[in-house]
Amino acid sequence: MLKDKPKCHCGVFGVFGSPNASLKTYYGLHALQHRGQEACGIVTSSINGKNKTIFITHKGEGLVSEVFADSDILTTSLQGNNSIGHNRYSTTGSTESVKNIQPFVVNYRLGNLAVAHNGNITNAKEIRDELVNEGAIFQTTSDTEIILHLIARSKLNDQVEQIKEAIEKLDGAFSLTILTDDKLIAARDCHGFRPLCLGKKDKTFIVASETCAFDINMAEFVREIEPGEIIVIDDEAFKEQKVKSIRFNVEEIKQKHCIFEYIYFSRPDSFVFGNNVDKMRRRLGKILASKHPVVSKDDKKVIVISVPDSSNTCALGYQRQLEKDGINSKLEIGLIRSHYIGRTFIQPGQEKREVSVRIKFNIVKGVLENRTVVIVDDSVVRGTTSKQLVKLIRTANPKEIHFRISSPPIMHPCYYGMDFPSRNELIANKCEGDIQKIKEYLGVDSLEYLTMDELLSCVEEDGKENFCTACFSGEYPTEVDFTFKKEIYEQ
Repeated sequence: MLKDKPKCHCGVFGVFGSPNASLKTYYGLHALQHRGQEACGIVTSSINGKNKTIFITHKGEGLVSEVFADSDILTTSLQGNNSIGHNRYSTTGSTESVKNIQPFVVNYRLGNLAVAHNGNITNAKEIRDELVNEGAIFQTTSDTEIILHLIARSKLNDQVEQIKEAIEKLDGAFSLTILTDDKLIAARDCHGFRPLCLGKKDKTFIVASETCAFDINMAEFVREIEPGEIIVIDDEAFKEQKVKSIRFNVEEIKQKHCIFEYIYFSRPDSFVFGNNVDKMRRRLGKILASKHPVVSKDDKKVIVISVPDSSNTCALGYQRQLEKDGINSKLEIGLIRSHYIGRTFIQPGQEKREVSVRIKFNIVKGVLENRTVVIVDDSVVRGTTSKQLVKLIRTANPKEIHFRISSPPIMHPCYYGMDFPSRNELIANKCEGDIQKIKEYLGVDSLEYLTMDELLSCVEEDGKENFCTACFSGEYPTEVDFTFKKEIYEQ
């Protein structure tokens, strides 16, 4: 698998009040597959013959279609009207432990409890150490498990209050779906790092990381769950068709949406942070072209190509802005991406990186030969794949290759749910932010990134201060246990 992109964190989904809740969750996880491809799971609540609520779980490693390949799992095993699901790409917790696959389920004094989490809890080590010292036994290495322990150890006698109390102890990024015996609860951290939204299908309530998971279920988007908000969906809410909203106690609701959701993570057909992702990606491309255009030295059109699929929309915006500015150009499909790569494939020793690229991409030589080519991409992390892509495109004998990136150089790790490598693996950090050095490493005729100001101009109408740009600037919105995170990101 190519490792020159930030890995999508996780996707969460929840359903309340549907006789085929598990099937809706299955489709929702399909739509959210881009947010995590390592593993997935679904938990449903059902009433057994003794009129007792039981939780039924099915989860495993692999894609949604692999884990739920047997249709009987959904139609026969996962019974119940309420359900939550999770797609996983691990950021904290070992990638190799099946125990770390969510949703996590426990049974405690007030009944059953299941949780699915998108994000990273930045004070996880501190809380975990306290819980261990008090006698707690952890089954996983995931930061998500501390949420279950905090709820289960609460002395309060109301589940919603227990959950609220637990959430108020967490720092960092979390978008949660929580299933109890009779409720679906969703919560979002006070900064709103990760997206979380509420939808409806007839009378059924749905919660999802992105609105594209509503579309596949033919459900309507109701609204985004607000930063610092807990919503409670139970039989009363179902009957009245109105969810209960609770604000948890924090000193300040200070929005810090992850701007990388616009750049790369979210699907372009989703609505995130108050905007259509497609619109934001086109805007990024237009600003990139306006500030960093490429002009051909001959009379031929500049050929603009994307690195499919994540930069397709941005490349469209880039080329249209070039045309608007009077630069003769054409958007072409210069790279063909294979969509049939398994999670693993054989890689011969010395040619490992080159084979990785050639398995995933091939060039359209007739489009690129003897032309001035602009590659539009959303980001460069390690630089290894980008370097091999340039080498591959060179085999088509273009006149020039120019690289345009719709984000600033990534200089710092993320501690809020994105899996960037350690700082010393980031090409921009290794080159000390010197774009000329990165250009020489990639082997291109020119290289330009969006600057921070240019990037933030895309979200000016939504408030520049409402977005987290820590991976570019190193300015983290919350306190972070860097020692703990160093261990995680370099394991």
